[in-house]
Amino acid sequence: MTSSPAQQKQAPRAAGRRVMKLDERLAGYKGVWVFVEYERGQVHPVSWELLGEGRKLADALNVELAAVLLGSPSDAIRGCCDQAIHFGADVCYLACHPVLKDYRNAPYTTVLTELVNRYCPEILLLGATTLGRDLAGSVATTLKTGLTADCTGLVIDPENRGLAATRPTFGGSLLCTIVTLNYRPQMATVRPRVMAMPAADATRTGRVVEHPVTAVEESIATKILEFIPDDRVTEAQLPFADIIVSGGRGMKRQENFRLIHDLARVLGAEVGASRPVIQAGWVGAERQVGQSGKTVRPRLYIAAGISGAVQHRVGMDKSDVIVAINEDANAPIFEFAHYGIVGNAMTILPALTQAFTEHLRARKRAG
Repeated sequence: MTSSPAQQKQAPRAAGRRVMKLDERLAGYKGVWVFVEYERGQVHPVSWELLGEGRKLADALNVELAAVLLGSPSDAIRGCCDQAIHFGADVCYLACHPVLKDYRNAPYTTVLTELVNRYCPEILLLGATTLGRDLAGSVATTLKTGLTADCTGLVIDPENRGLAATRPTFGGSLLCTIVTLNYRPQMATVRPRVMAMPAADATRTGRVVEHPVTAVEESIATKILEFIPDDRVTEAQLPFADIIVSGGRGMKRQENFRLIHDLARVLGAEVGASRPVIQAGWVGAERQVGQSGKTVRPRLYIAAGISGAVQHRVGMDKSDVIVAINEDANAPIFEFAHYGIVGNAMTILPALTQAFTEHLRARKRAG
């Protein structure tokens, strides 16, 4: 998002680049904030991942990193303040009130907007979850600021202290970097598993700032009538799998996809797929890895018959180890895979399945 000419203060061009000077009215905005997604006694892991990334941004700006927690009064939510500090926050802004017990857009938007207007952070990060996306859009609209969604990279521009947020565009075929030149706070959402999980430091100390909430239940139009848990909650979640075996269009036919399932079963892995496979109906949409699917960060990612286009790459290139199998030696995936096998996946996958089966059987006998 860029501001209008009337709102911008343009400095002389430097090395062919337009240099922006922040409006004096916004110079007092300082600090990096992370909204901690807290529901029913649990914090979504993306919040801790964002605190790790926020710590880097705050250090680059030489400002404080703050966590923001909203919910009903309880010992559990206060304990989450301590956790946030252990994961890198210097301060935790805590707003507790019965109207915040369950997420509803109106009271959460009101309270978070109040906090921003009172304490004036320059950056506000939220997880690109169902809750985070809903809240981020409402808060950005209320504050009349910019919001960059589904970011894959966040850095500070050393020339103007602005947030440069990178995200895929044009269906994932390109990456673009977006800046919010003359608005504050600069807002961005990041999907789970895009950023690394930081190590918690139980020795860290910080302060908790409690924000009074004056909302009354009668003024809120939406009501929580019943909570129905997700019937898939007990299933393995692809974004949090340690090992993933994914297949792409190079698997040729749907019946060949059983080779992906065979190897995954031996490794105790989850099955993933590229977008063309989902569109062809070979597996369900919940298995898609990529910009329009799931973002994953496993210890081992095996990609069979996947070319490695940007749309897929942004969903899995943070994996610890990537093994690529493709007939095309010039496939883009070989540019970022740790190990590459050039050959027919229909031949290589059964060989890998057999080799892993024998290896695991031998380990079991030895152990």
